[in-house]
Amino acid sequence: MEPLSNMFSSLLNNEKRHKHDCIVYPASSLMGQVLRVMQKYGYVGEFEFVDDGRGGKFKVQLLGRINDCGSVRPRFSSTILGLEKWGKRYLPSRDVGILILTTSKGVLAHKEASESSVGGHLLGYVY
Repeated sequence: MEPLSNMFSSLLNNEKRHKHDCIVYPASSLMGQVLRVMQKYGYVGEFEFVDDGRGGKFKVQLLGRINDCGSVRPRFSSTILGLEKWGKRYLPSRDVGILILTTSKGVLAHKEASESSVGGHLLGYVY
């Protein structure tokens, strides 16, 4: 299975059950960067890495603001102009939600990527 897809589905399932926190494992640095972007836009609260000797876990505080999230498979590449097309496909409205993509400047939301004029590969979406 894909760890990033597992993280998104675990967050969404715990969010729908009105839980206050979620344990996501196995942890990776990419997942930490995606969680940091989600935290910046207010979809999750604080999160911490817990080392269990097997790969680690993330303990994520849920704020009740995630309606849907998911991984984009395969990881499509996108230019700055192509982000509008992907936003129409994965997001419900123009100013609702974020696309998360990996660029040469790190993991960014699509708004930050268009401001800094970089394209990249799509990782997921949250709204």
